[in-house]
Amino acid sequence: MAEPFEAPPRVLFACTLNAVRSPMAAAILQHFAGSRLSVASAGVRCGHPDPYVMAVMDEIGIDLTAHQPRIFNDLYRQTFSTIITLSPEAQHHAVELTRIMKADVEYWPTFDPALLPPQCGRVVLLNAYRKLRDDLIAKIKVRFEISGGPSV
Repeated sequence: MAEPFEAPPRVLFACTLNAVRSPMAAAILQHFAGSRLSVASAGVRCGHPDPYVMAVMDEIGIDLTAHQPRIFNDLYRQTFSTIITLSPEAQHHAVELTRIMKADVEYWPTFDPALLPPQCGRVVLLNAYRKLRDDLIAKIKVRFEISGGPSV
């Protein structure tokens, strides 16, 4: 007799615009976990793809060029076992979602390097995005008990 199919746990990363923090986190976790987890990302409002995100993720072999920002409402009828929020606005929306969905919500306050002024220059901006990427990798490895992966 075949074992009943059990879908992998579903994790949602959420931030304000789904342009920087949440797509990076989702791509990193999906890269590490493979098919053991189903990972998605969303924002409170819809942002625009960020070229700095694509550049720093490409440095570790993760391609985000196809990412199109989406909002919570785009996930209509999807359920998640865990929602990890990276901004206060996303935290509020995730808590509201728990009124209709049983999910654990975790808040990881995370700086958005897109808030830095362009006058900082490309090198400073890239370093801020790299720091975000590296901080997310470290948190994800601890939270999901992952070893290995890209060394940064």
